[in-house]
Amino acid sequence: MLSELSRELGINPKTVTKWRKRSSVVDRKTGPKEPRSTVLTEGEEAIVVAFRRHTLLPLDDCLYALQPGIPHLSRSALHRCLQRHGISKLEDVSGDKPKRQKFKRTPIGFFHIDIAEVQTAEV
Repeated sequence: MLSELSRELGINPKTVTKWRKRSSVVDRKTGPKEPRSTVLTEGEEAIVVAFRRHTLLPLDDCLYALQPGIPHLSRSALHRCLQRHGISKLEDVSGDKPKRQKFKRTPIGFFHIDIAEVQTAEV
């Protein structure tokens, strides 16, 4: 029975034995049970999280502000840390962006051209 099932599913018989011992058929999470950084210490991670929550700066701005104090901090390590703590995305603050509107419906054969003026720091 064990070998037949393993042949049918194309898996090792040891895997079938392991699956039969389980109480549930739900897939289990892979990876560490308590994810933590391999680059940052717990203290450094606490600093990163507190800084982000206090300043609400974008990722790159946080990186440039924190790198003098944590020289081995990389952009990817910072992003993973913020993801672990659920603060990788900044919440939209109302009033910052103008409300988006849909383009006016036009018949087939016409297209919309949007013209924008860009000013430099000199002007």
